[in-house]
Amino acid sequence: MPTLDRRIDAYIAKAAPFAQSILKELRAAVHAGCSDVVETMKWSTPSFEYKGVLCGMAAFKKHAMFGFWKHQLLADLLPKGDQSAFGRFGELTSVMDLPIRAAIVKIVKAAARLNEEGAKVPRPVRAKRPPVRTPPFFMAALKKNPQALANYEAFSPSHKREYVEYLTEAKQDDTRQRRLKTAIEWIADGKARNWKYER
Repeated sequence: MPTLDRRIDAYIAKAAPFAQSILKELRAAVHAGCSDVVETMKWSTPSFEYKGVLCGMAAFKKHAMFGFWKHQLLADLLPKGDQSAFGRFGELTSVMDLPIRAAIVKIVKAAARLNEEGAKVPRPVRAKRPPVRTPPFFMAALKKNPQALANYEAFSPSHKREYVEYLTEAKQDDTRQRRLKTAIEWIADGKARNWKYER
């Protein structure tokens, strides 16, 4: 007999009638695929855990969603089509949008096996950003203020990039000049571009 979380009962009861039937069917399929699954709430939505996060579901005004935590490793088993973000099954508006229960159970079993094996989703390789190029007008202004120049040269590439973007994104010359004056003052004080938001 599966252990049910009352918070999920309440979540389903509050969902729109079309979503209730979808969520109930998904919940039953998850329990059929993994008898030791643990129900919980994560990010204010029903989630299922088995040796780690397994899958989750959510209801919205016009659709419901269902997805697997390690969906990248389950790509061969998942439905093709709209697989955006959390909703690996796309936007569900009716139980008819779901694959047959046996297909969902098969995916749940595969996801549980991945967790048992400790499988990890490979982290995406981030593209290396090109080095920061300080525009000549900015460098000329920095050279007129030795303290600002020294501080700027000591900044991390990300802090330098923030100032370069701040100045080069100005559409009008007046705006750029105003920003340049402010930037030199802040840099001379050793402040990062977003110093107001730092703790």
